Amino acid sequence: MAETADRLREFRMPDVGEGLTEAEILTWYVRPGDTVTDGQTVCEIETAKAVVELPIPFDGVVRELRCAAGQTVPVGAVVITVAEPSAAPGGPPVLVGYGVAPERAGRRPRATPLRPAPGTALAKPPVRKLARDLGVDLTSLRPASPDGVVTRAEVEAAAARHTTPLPGPTEPPVPPKPDDPRDARDPRGSRDAGDADDARDRRDRRDARDPRETRVPVRGVRRATAAAVTVSAFTAPHVTEFVTVDVTRTTRLVRALGREPEFADRRVGPLLLVAKALLTAVARHPDINASWDEAAQEIVRKDYVNLGVATATPRGLLVPNVKDAHTLPLTALADALTELVTTARAGRTSPAALTGGTLTLTNIGVFGVDTGTPILPPGEAAILAVGAIGTRPWVHKKKVTPRQVLTLALTFDHRLIDGELGAKVLADVASVLERPQRLIARG
Repeated sequence: MAETADRLREFRMPDVGEGLTEAEILTWYVRPGDTVTDGQTVCEIETAKAVVELPIPFDGVVRELRCAAGQTVPVGAVVITVAEPSAAPGGPPVLVGYGVAPERAGRRPRATPLRPAPGTALAKPPVRKLARDLGVDLTSLRPASPDGVVTRAEVEAAAARHTTPLPGPTEPPVPPKPDDPRDARDPRGSRDAGDADDARDRRDRRDARDPRETRVPVRGVRRATAAAVTVSAFTAPHVTEFVTVDVTRTTRLVRALGREPEFADRRVGPLLLVAKALLTAVARHPDINASWDEAAQEIVRKDYVNLGVATATPRGLLVPNVKDAHTLPLTALADALTELVTTARAGRTSPAALTGGTLTLTNIGVFGVDTGTPILPPGEAAILAVGAIGTRPWVHKKKVTPRQVLTLALTFDHRLIDGELGAKVLADVASVLERPQRLIARG
């Protein structure tokens, strides 16, 4: 931030930490001429790791939006200028997901929340997409929140009252009318949350050499994922080992846990017990929970487990992790895994949750896949892929009977993990899933 002679203040893209150097403006919530107050959210940004809201750290009147929705902005670049009514300095910005700054003395009360301009509506991008999918006109709704933002529940309620049949999934979308005011708006001056979607649509373009092909710019999570898997694949020598195991007793235990009072309001699934089995195996074979320091030529063994869970989200693949997962009882682990996945799919994972992982679980079974050979997240030495559970003929008590069976695949970094260690870890996980009472015996 800098103050100029004409009393304009510049708000620059803050350093969001975690090694990130740029962010994309998703949505502007203000336009030139609007009054803003200290701490008011002016835009939503997307980094390579998370979506966060950006509050402005001073009062004033918006003079200019320097960046359009959909534009990628480097850290330190000016994003908005504000004419300040006084010279009172502001403090550093606080990003949602990075913690809250201590309350400052003399902070002014928040002004009346912004209302959408005529013909527009305030809504987060996921809610806006839901409205499009359900055929709900956001401008026809009267949001109950004081800030005028339409919620998912209000869109769903409006859809339930909808009497006009919605287009089928195979019908093409209806193009906007030529006089649609959205087509003429200035993207730098609009607070419409659809601007981010519009900017993305403009960026995706038909290939001039072959109109049957569409070129989609690589950015955000996709760019970060591409860089990470490329570095991992061509740096760490990957080895994958497989085991197929009878998990009939585990599936029975999952159903039994769901009936226990302690798990009445918790999501209990096979992945919870797979996670607990993996943590038990790590305790027995701690060398699996390590990383390779190329510069120092050292193996770094971690005496803590930050358990990552690969999660498919609308933004792409994210791998948030449960901090100190090895210390959690089963109920707390269930809560942590549920929160992790729910937050990631909602696009609200903090950058801190996406760093510091020590080993990872990836549940490819939810897609009906039996097994795979996952790529290691950079800085980790092992990742366990969990396949689909299916009924198969299996030899049980010397008879062939139908049993619940799944395949596990453990990929590890061969620089620091030998095949023997990988096999022992995989066998330990399988033995617990085959007879889950071993969780008690192995503590």
